[in-house]
Amino acid sequence: MSTLLQENRKTLVLALPLIAGQVSQMLLGLTDTLMIGRVGTVDLAAAAFANALLYLPLAIGIGLAIAVSIQVAHSHGRESAAEAGETLRNGFFMSCALGIILTGLIFLSVPFLGKMGQPSEVIAVVPAYLYWLGLSFLAVVPTMVIKGFAEAQSQPWTVLWIQLGGVGLNVVLNAILIFGYLGFPAMGLTGAGIATCLARFATLGVLWYYLIGSRRLAAALPPVWFQRLDRVECRKLILLGTPVGGQLLIEMGAFGLGALLIGQFGAVPLAAHQIAITCAATTFMLPLGVAMAVTIRVGHAMSAGQVERAGTLLWGAQLIGMCIMLICATGYVFFGRSIAASFTTDTEVIALTVSILVIVAIFQLFDGIQVISGAALRGMRDVNFPTVILFVCFWILAIPMGASLGFVGGLGVIGVWSGLAFGLGMAAVALSLRVWLKLRHV
Repeated sequence: MSTLLQENRKTLVLALPLIAGQVSQMLLGLTDTLMIGRVGTVDLAAAAFANALLYLPLAIGIGLAIAVSIQVAHSHGRESAAEAGETLRNGFFMSCALGIILTGLIFLSVPFLGKMGQPSEVIAVVPAYLYWLGLSFLAVVPTMVIKGFAEAQSQPWTVLWIQLGGVGLNVVLNAILIFGYLGFPAMGLTGAGIATCLARFATLGVLWYYLIGSRRLAAALPPVWFQRLDRVECRKLILLGTPVGGQLLIEMGAFGLGALLIGQFGAVPLAAHQIAITCAATTFMLPLGVAMAVTIRVGHAMSAGQVERAGTLLWGAQLIGMCIMLICATGYVFFGRSIAASFTTDTEVIALTVSILVIVAIFQLFDGIQVISGAALRGMRDVNFPTVILFVCFWILAIPMGASLGFVGGLGVIGVWSGLAFGLGMAAVALSLRVWLKLRHV
């Protein structure tokens, strides 16, 4: 028991700033949703539609960032600063190129928005917002890579404060551009997109300044940045990042498709979905922060040959995650109406959101388990078979079940969310079995 408590303490010491960093990252979306909700239901629904389309490129970018984090964590565990520096250099320039590609793909998608079965009033206002969010991917992907590099070396605090500064800037810019303060025109949803884009570029600029000048990270920085990329290192990142990105594509893509299905029920269900998914994603950052710490700590332990220690810290992390998610679930059940009313004054949207949040409360328990188990597997560099597990759970089980309940069963948005919750539960069971079997046979 004393060993478990010691490992829990170490996990929490690393996880707390990671949790805060993830929450601060989500606060950009949360503040956007809170402030856009005051503009109107249609704008809120448009934000949901745009964010559903951005799940796919975001997953690809996160996949690369996680690959960098895993490689740096293993290099850090072996005390090989030079390897960590090469991973950063190659990963950073790959992220810049990937940001350009993803931005181009987002721009190219705009002419096809009208063919996705969404309400016409939503389609009318979403293009400008999507353009600005797409442009911000030039900053988003490199930012995630730098963040992953610092966190993998147990240096998350400065990154956290920089991200919180970006959130504060976003709130100020939102107020100015959405509602038209300080003599600026009120731009509504488009203003929110501009504000988020500017805040993300500012965050990247400050993060780069910190990276170059940090004494704590100096030993792991590449001595020369501008030279030919290392094909071997790039190949490692691609081979690791592709299945990791694939896992995220599967899960986030399922939720994105869920949003598109919900949009066919009208603007009110889509607006309610946006509130619910924003709340769920924000509280999900809590176990995600624990999971990121697990990836790093399991990576350190496995590279040092400490398999038993990896199992102990994973067991403790699962207990921490369950406690966190139980508290969040209780909040959604008992305070759902107050939460919904903080986003909008539309009574229809509020009533529907309350019903969705009950389902969110249930699947958050599963979400905490699956994200920590999946993170431990990534720390072991086991990424291929878990990808198959997630594909089956979300695309063979969750989406068909949600569509059947929603359209055939007449449950609408509640049916779609129920299907997603079921798939998440199956993923939690399957990934947990996988990770414990791996630990027993290493």
